[in-house]
Amino acid sequence: MTERSNLAFVELSERSREIFRCVVDAYVNTGSPVGSAMLARMLSVPLSPATVRNVMSDLETAGLLYSPHTSAGRLPTEAGLRLFVDGILEIGGLSELERKDIERQCKPEGHSMQELLAEASHALSGLSACASLVVAPKTERALKHIEFVQVGPRRALVVIVTEDGIVENRIIELPLGLPSSTLLEATNYLTARLVGRTLQEARTEILAEIHEHRAQLDELASRVVAEGLATWSGGDGAASLIVRGQARLLEDVTAVEEIERIRALFEALERKEMLNRLLSLSEEAQGVQIFIGSENELFGLSGCSMIVSPFRNSRQQIVGAIGVVGPTRINYARIIPMVDYTAQLIGRFIG
Repeated sequence: MTERSNLAFVELSERSREIFRCVVDAYVNTGSPVGSAMLARMLSVPLSPATVRNVMSDLETAGLLYSPHTSAGRLPTEAGLRLFVDGILEIGGLSELERKDIERQCKPEGHSMQELLAEASHALSGLSACASLVVAPKTERALKHIEFVQVGPRRALVVIVTEDGIVENRIIELPLGLPSSTLLEATNYLTARLVGRTLQEARTEILAEIHEHRAQLDELASRVVAEGLATWSGGDGAASLIVRGQARLLEDVTAVEEIERIRALFEALERKEMLNRLLSLSEEAQGVQIFIGSENELFGLSGCSMIVSPFRNSRQQIVGAIGVVGPTRINYARIIPMVDYTAQLIGRFIG
């Protein structure tokens, strides 16, 4: 919470807090401005519409509410939403059904890491009715086995098994007419150099050795090795993005300019430097992070909020993040514990 919003919160009377809470609740539920007459009916204590209107005017002066040009009612500003989330919101817990639903869809058995994260993203999108995203981690585990298996005339499956049993698969393109012995040669070459080391530790050295022709490989085998390493690590070792439910987000807006801003947000997120910045933002504090509207440069003018939580490996290192993107009026109280629980679950599974 910023110093300004904290000061505004301290100075609010109990009556002002109650009216402000009702404005935000109405906004979260309907997305529409709420007027003084309606607010007077929503309050737990009887107040006249004129009194409510005066309090709303004070809240507007404090920068917590604003009046859209199309309506005499009020909506919370981004600063108002921030104050609400940091100082007023009461966060509940997940129901047993919601917990079991997330656990059911995120079982690690028989799934690669990428598949597990995709399932977690799908589960979170379905339960939150928002677009979900996962910043997938780089693989930093020591490796146990790597193998190339031909699955078509010009395609091969790269199977990598870590020492703690995580299995990852990638499809790569092969040169036309590649003999099967070349895949065996590439498998033996990498196995001898990767076992017991992380892929990142070995990758630079192996590619340099191939580039300098010091590897005991022919040209075709070298290309298979290089392609397998590059595909596994995303080309430059950066994080990758998994997104589910973008249509849910677009359903909540109608104006063309709003849709274009949201599309621009996802285009920005898909750039690797933005993914790394998002991961860095999630490392700045413990637990769930909440970014509302344009208060963070990552979102610019998108008019969206993001609730994101990092997940950690067994050494308590942050290796990725999972969260949801939605309109600023998303149900924060329900979605915050949902994101938090999913991140904890992934952390337990990845070990």
